[in-house]
Formats: sequence, structure tokens, C-alpha cells
Amino acid sequence: MGQKPRKLTPEAGPQHELGAEMRAWRTHRGRSLGKLSGRINYSPSYMARVERGDQAASADLVTAYDHELRAEGALVRMYRRHQAAATQDSPSRVHVSNPSPDVSQGSVLLEDTPDLAAPSSEGISVPARTDDGRIIFVTVSRRALLGTLGATAASAALPDATAVATAPTQGTLSGPTAIEHLEATHRVLIDSDKLFGPYQSIPIVERQIAAMKALRRDVRGEDRKRLLLLHARYAELAGWLHQDTRNFRAAQHWMREALEVSHLTGDAQLTTFILARRSQLAGDMHDPIDALDVAEAAEMNATPGSRLEAVAATYGAHAHALRGDPDACKRAYEHAHELREAMDPDPDSPLGVWLDAAYIEAQRARSLNTLGDFHAAAEGFGRALANLPADYHRERGVHLARQAVALAGAGEAEEAGRAGMQALRIGIETGSGRITRQLARLDTDLAPWHSVTPVNEFRDAMREAVLKQA
Repeated sequence: MGQKPRKLTPEAGPQHELGAEMRAWRTHRGRSLGKLSGRINYSPSYMARVERGDQAASADLVTAYDHELRAEGALVRMYRRHQAAATQDSPSRVHVSNPSPDVSQGSVLLEDTPDLAAPSSEGISVPARTDDGRIIFVTVSRRALLGTLGATAASAALPDATAVATAPTQGTLSGPTAIEHLEATHRVLIDSDKLFGPYQSIPIVERQIAAMKALRRDVRGEDRKRLLLLHARYAELAGWLHQDTRNFRAAQHWMREALEVSHLTGDAQLTTFILARRSQLAGDMHDPIDALDVAEAAEMNATPGSRLEAVAATYGAHAHALRGDPDACKRAYEHAHELREAMDPDPDSPLGVWLDAAYIEAQRARSLNTLGDFHAAAEGFGRALANLPADYHRERGVHLARQAVALAGAGEAEEAGRAGMQALRIGIETGSGRITRQLARLDTDLAPWHSVTPVNEFRDAMREAVLKQA
């Protein structure tokens, strides 16, 4: 029999009250600490201390509980009330869970009505090593993070985007000129994201969306349709950038906006593509039901023989891995390859043109990691890295981080440490949350191999790279 949970004392103070509420939601959903830990990537011991009130909860942990347990914001609102009360009682006190004005609380401070305003992009989740050696995630301002991640190099690569980032104002740009300006910026932003990650691009994308909303008041006819198409594509890009930072609430906001605007355009291909992307987002959020349902809807609505059929099938395949069904996952990836082989090789639409056999195999390797087939996953990522275009710098870091986790799972600690070091360098350069989350897991997975030199080098580098707990 398992150990009987300690009786909680919510009356002991706000920290205990929040912990008790978090446990209540977990037990209500029938989740053990171990099972929930595997879903949200926090250690069970840390979660247990928070639930008992022995340790303060981080903003990220509360947000993860709220989302995974479908608490509909109840936990986040309680956390916010406690933080507000603590600030009033002791405004000069600073703690990692009650940061100074230079540290944003990210999604915890978002408006309760996300449909009225876009979630803030100021909060950036980054790994931090605690005094007892664990890695947690804290949220810092974009300005502070860019100061440590070499923003000068990233900014140098965005002269064109920076030059066109100012929102067009009435009387300075005609409708067609503004639309051409926005189209050119979109191309630059996509190229920049591949090399330098999301943080330089997010504020530019959001300013351009605001500019398009202003322009829609003044343009009609074909120009208005072009503007709506651009609005939808910018919103999809904003969703992707926030998805890469793992700010999932912001990603969901922008993907909803992209889908809504795409319906206004009447462009069925664009709507299908955004549906497929929503499936990918659901997969990143570990929601296999939505990932599969939306992928199937996208594949059904895709033009037969189009590239988007294969894109949708690829994202749907990962949903089977999340459900723990290796046979269905294998069949789904084979289906995605069949659709890719039968598709039009020269499509009129630029949507999803990055999909090729190597991309599908990289997604399959990720699914194998999820299923625990680490040897096959490591080999799959090796092939994907060999076929990755040179300008996909950030994706190289994602593949390396995932390969390192697979190698650690396969017991190849030395190789895992080397791959982790390569991924860490790219993670520092790009600030990609997909990389840093994998590396935090790797840091924990490699702990038993503390006598292996590449492992120690990686873990020491992680210690230098992450923030110290305040």
C-alpha cells in the first residue's frame, strides 16, 4: 500500500491554501503525483512540497496545474490574489514567485478575458537551477533575457524587419503600398525565425497585426482580401512564435484569431493549414484528443493530392504516440508518407512547403521518444539532422535536444552529453522554449552519470546558462 497523504492545513496561510487547492484539483481529476509530473515536467517531490505548503509554488507550476487539470483559471486566480495581497503587505520584498518590475509573471498576469486582448508576450519562460539542484522554470522580461542571450547578434540579422516594423499610419502609406510592405516583412520574419528564434520577431509581428487592423478600416475590394489573408498568416506566425517559447495561452489566442480571419477570406487552403497547425499545437500541449480530432478535420478538408493532406496526417500521427498506441502511430506515419509521395510536387500554395520525407521522419523520431523507444528515436534524429537545411538553425537545436534525451534514455550518456552541449549553445542563441525544456529534462536524466566527463561538462554549462533562484 502507498503512503497515506499527509493531512493538509489550508488554514495555515495563503501558501498552504493554494497547495491544498492544487491537491484538491489533482485528486478530483484522478491524477497521481507521478502521472501529473510526467505530463507537466516537474518533479513529484517539488509538487508534493508545494501541495503540503512547505514550499511556495512558482507561477509556471500553478499555470501548468491549472491547464492540465482543466481548472478553468481557478488556480491561477487564487495565485494572483495571494500575490496581490503579499505585494500590498510587503511591497519591497522580492522573491522569484513575486518578482520585481523587471521580471514578468507571464501568463499568470494575463487578462481573464483572453478574447478581448492578446496575451502579453513580455513573459519569457527560462530554466533556473534551484539551491537543491533542481531545474525549474521562471518567467523573466524579454528585455532582461535578450540582454543575456546576445541580442546584438540577433538584431543585426533583422535590419529589414526592424526597418519595416513601424505600423503604417493614415496619410503616410497608401493601402497597396502598406500591403506590399507587410508581405515583405512576413518573409523576412520567417527567415529570421529559422535562424534566431522567436524573441526578436514577436513584437514586430504583433505590431504588424495591429497595423493591419487599422488598415482594414480604409481598404476595400481585392486589397481588403489581400490584407485579410496577410492578417491570418501573421496571426498564425504569432501563434507559432509563442508556441516555440511555450507560451501556450498566447499561442492559442493567435491561432484562434488566425482561424477566424481565414474564414473571412474564403481561402480553404489557408483554413486547412491553420487547422493542421492547431493540431500541432495541441500535440505540444500533450492533448492527444484535440490533436487527433483537428488533424483529421484538416486532412478531410484538404484538397486531395495536396501537400496539406500530408501535413495534417503527420501531426495527427503524433497524437497516437501521446495516447501510447505505437501500432496506430506507425500506421499513421506510413499514411503520411503515402500522402507525401502522391502529392503535387509543385503546389501553387506556399503553405507547408517545408514538409518533406525528412520532416516526417523527424516527427516520427519525436513520437518514438514519447513512446519510450529511445534507440530508434536517437537514430531517427540522427538522420533528420543529416538532412536538415543549413539555415534551419533553431530546428537543429530542437532536434539535438530531443536526440540527447533519446540517447540518455538509451543509456548512451556520453553521446547524450555531447548532443546536449550542442543544443545548449543553440538554445542560448535562440531562446527557444522547445530546446530549453528538453535540456532541463536531460539535465535530470543524466544525473546518475555524474562521473562521465561529457555529462559533467553539459551539466556545468547548464548551471552557467540558467538563472539562479533568487
